[in-house]
Amino acid sequence: MVQPTYRHIDEMRPWSDREHRLECVAVTPEAPDVMTFTFRPDRPGVWFRYLPGQFVTLEIPARPEPLMRTYTLSSSPSRPYTVSVTVKAQKGSLGTRWMFDNLRPGMTLKAFGPHGDFSYARHPGDRYLFLSAGSGITPMMSMTRDLGDRSPDSDITFLHCARSPDDIIFRWELEARARDMPQFTLGLIVEQLSRGQLWSGLKGRIDKAKIALLAPDFLDRTVFCCGPEPFMATVRESLSGAGFDMGNYHEETFHPVAPPPPVATADHHGGVEPTRIFFSASGKEGACEAGHTILQAARAAGVRIAAACESGLCGTCKVRKLAGEVEMNHNGGILDDEIDDGFILACCSRPMGDVEIEA
Repeated sequence: MVQPTYRHIDEMRPWSDREHRLECVAVTPEAPDVMTFTFRPDRPGVWFRYLPGQFVTLEIPARPEPLMRTYTLSSSPSRPYTVSVTVKAQKGSLGTRWMFDNLRPGMTLKAFGPHGDFSYARHPGDRYLFLSAGSGITPMMSMTRDLGDRSPDSDITFLHCARSPDDIIFRWELEARARDMPQFTLGLIVEQLSRGQLWSGLKGRIDKAKIALLAPDFLDRTVFCCGPEPFMATVRESLSGAGFDMGNYHEETFHPVAPPPPVATADHHGGVEPTRIFFSASGKEGACEAGHTILQAARAAGVRIAAACESGLCGTCKVRKLAGEVEMNHNGGILDDEIDDGFILACCSRPMGDVEIEA
């Protein structure tokens, strides 16, 4: 076996393109139906640059037309030679189940990203309260690992909810951090116990009383929350009802926060003509019917733009607009400075005239 050449990180190139191929190097069971998949770049001399809490979109070859699935990076950018996603196979899931059944070390997947604003790096605070449930623990773990490496005396209260003690993802690592990090406080809540199962923590569902018990100073902390929507709704209501400054509250969700806008149908008899879209990278030109999005027009023209959520949340369909104007109604999947640089989200942008897109 040829040993890799040692390189200092300043002799390597950062992972900065929007599209990558990742090589799987490890598959690690974490809890029932939960796996961590660890990847390295498929080419040498590259290190991973991203913010703790950000996510990537993986192209999964589970069907003839690949599936696009978005996963938070559970790894820390403070350890930049590999990245990991920790995923739970939900009932009926296609992409994640394919990964469980087929993805093995040595295989590669196409990835898009990183994306996302859910990070302490974007919203710094003096003291943090991380609230998670189920697989929503992954961005909290990324931020905890990063703070543990960069600033191990960070003041963090970490509250996690799980169905049972066996379902607590990263339990042993979290308990180790509670011992090793001087200002790291861990609180675990489970919904149910098996017969004879020992548990010294809280039982039930999260509520204002449990938050106050485990994090008495929560009003003075910067809060990050991730989990199923009912869980996050309970947290929001508990915090706001206690007088918490919701400007210090941040949450992550991959479900649309608003229904996708209705698509209008072109009415050529009424004088509404399609606009023209030129896709510069592929050299193709297409028509965009009135009310349709750039993404719909690209598909009709045979131009492939990667897309996952298709509601303006994940940022996977981010492309640069080279000319023309669009109306973009997104749900947070793009930053203001990216818009200033000319980027749009193809899934929720409608041309206001002829446009040119770098795709």
